Amino acid sequence: MNLRARVVIVGGGVMGTSIAWHLARAGVPDVVLVERDELAAGSTSKAAGGVRAQFSDELNVRLGARSLKAFGRFEQEVGQDIGLHRVGYLFLLSTREELASFETSVRMQNALGVPSRLLTPKEARRLSPLITTDGLLAAAYSPDDGHCTPEAVVHGYASAARAHGARVLRHTELTGIELHGDTITAVSTTLGRIETDTVICAAGAWSRAVGAMVGVDLPVQPLRRQIAVTGPVPDLPPGLPMTIDFTSSLYFHREGPGLLVGMSDPDVPPGFATGPQDRWIPRLADAMRRRAPALLDLPRTGGWSGLYENTPDHNALIGEASTVSRFLYATGFSGHGFLQGPAVGEVVRDLYLGRAPFLDIGPLSAGRFAAGAPRPEANVV
Repeated sequence: MNLRARVVIVGGGVMGTSIAWHLARAGVPDVVLVERDELAAGSTSKAAGGVRAQFSDELNVRLGARSLKAFGRFEQEVGQDIGLHRVGYLFLLSTREELASFETSVRMQNALGVPSRLLTPKEARRLSPLITTDGLLAAAYSPDDGHCTPEAVVHGYASAARAHGARVLRHTELTGIELHGDTITAVSTTLGRIETDTVICAAGAWSRAVGAMVGVDLPVQPLRRQIAVTGPVPDLPPGLPMTIDFTSSLYFHREGPGLLVGMSDPDVPPGFATGPQDRWIPRLADAMRRRAPALLDLPRTGGWSGLYENTPDHNALIGEASTVSRFLYATGFSGHGFLQGPAVGEVVRDLYLGRAPFLDIGPLSAGRFAAGAPRPEANVV
């Protein structure tokens, strides 16, 4: 294979396919996406599928809200049913510090048009009857949030991108990026060389190695997360919101007749290992016992492990490198990448075309750490 491309996108998850669709739809010719495995085989297919605009950072609120609108019209616009359930997100708050932080966030979210609000413990339990309110101070809730199917989003974007002329190369691994001075001239892959002057890194947890090919530091660290799926739950409310116990990070939402359940493990070491481990079970059981004891009796019927692509401040890296032309990146979303995929695809399209995106993402540049300007996001688990 010896191709010529206007743009080469690295990574076939939600970011890569969203960017490919946005570029191709805008009329950019010869867009090529390379994915070393199957589409969505990385972090996207392992995501819990939550979509929300409840964040502590205004940029993330706006990216989340923009994406929620895009998810709402996805089937009509992209042509794929993504199983969208607008059942809301419910954050359970058990400490005064959490409550104060969410009070501030809700005020900011409301100012940006997000209909989030604080609830009493009693109101929270009416929405999510599997929880106990012992020790609960309040909850934060937005009815616009919800969850959908990550793989459907990726395959919808990929199919629509192809229809607009983009090429999607599966089982094609990037092995190098060729430079002439500070200008990209080509990429090498396991299927051959592709001449191009633009590379867009959307490689998720593997992005640091891609950035290193052109001398750009993308401080992304892989961190394993696990998810379990339960058997049927009797009398499960059809409108059960995505429920998150913020103190422990335990979360669950409806998955068919049962539940999808997850929780972070602060003791897990960074790395690319995704094999199943039972070390999280005692911590998971303790969290269930304290906040949702009804979950303890549910049979576990399946589950999986995937990778968060964490950055030091738990916020994304979006931008264009200043030291090499043209290397763009959208990575490091620290657990909220899937839900921002539509809006970020739009932003990267505009960066490539040299026009102002709908919001200034300059503060999310990868160079913020060297400049001593991290931008922490608090509403992540």
